[in-house]
Amino acid sequence: MIDNLLLFSALAIFVYMVLMFAIATAITDNSIVDIGWGMGFVVVSGVCLYLTDTYTARQVLMTVLVALWAIRLSGYIFIRHHGVGEDHRYKQWREEWKYPVLRAFFQVFMLQGFFMWVVALPVMMSHVSGGTELSWINYIGVAIWLVGFYFEAVGDYQKYRFKTTPGNEQKNIMSGLWKYTRHPNYFGEFAMWWGIWLVSIGSGLWYVSLISPVILSWLLLRVSGVTMLEEKYKGNASYDAYKKRTNAFFPAPPKEA
Repeated sequence: MIDNLLLFSALAIFVYMVLMFAIATAITDNSIVDIGWGMGFVVVSGVCLYLTDTYTARQVLMTVLVALWAIRLSGYIFIRHHGVGEDHRYKQWREEWKYPVLRAFFQVFMLQGFFMWVVALPVMMSHVSGGTELSWINYIGVAIWLVGFYFEAVGDYQKYRFKTTPGNEQKNIMSGLWKYTRHPNYFGEFAMWWGIWLVSIGSGLWYVSLISPVILSWLLLRVSGVTMLEEKYKGNASYDAYKKRTNAFFPAPPKEA
């Protein structure tokens, strides 16, 4: 069963990302891959449910948690992206690359598809035969997921409201959850996927999926998340002052100025 789950999930992700690539190429906007990121996990969940056809408490819980995360995230990015055009990062790559279409296929869509498969390992492992009853550690995972969902959803909402207020377009939000961490949305993502991994504990080979939250944490902290965004504001005096009093990632009371 595990081989089928891994293989068919990979095939489903490949087909899904090829479709996303085709749409992106047609409309000249590779940044739609960010909209499609979350929903790709719903595809994986659907494939796993179809293949196992058992619907244990853990499988249903995992599917619900992933679906709630994915629908909210993809919906938010779609609303934020609507009418704006291609994100500046993808636009810059398109201008810099010698073969932009070919490189986008491998470096944007296939690369994200690979990471999608890795991060989705707890989803796949939760469908492997094992204990069917939920344990206390699974409930702790749900609690951590709820904390993460709150930080990501509320943080995104607060930033959207702030940025859509006239006069704030070029300013940085430093209030609400953003008063306690410079990246509440990234912290929320981090917490949710560690929670999802804890929910997978009790199923067969759950320890294999530990790579999922570890890789996601690395991406958020060192690659495409905090590091990339902080570089964008390098040399900004207002942001530098913000950095001195507010934690970069884990929430904490602001420091004295």
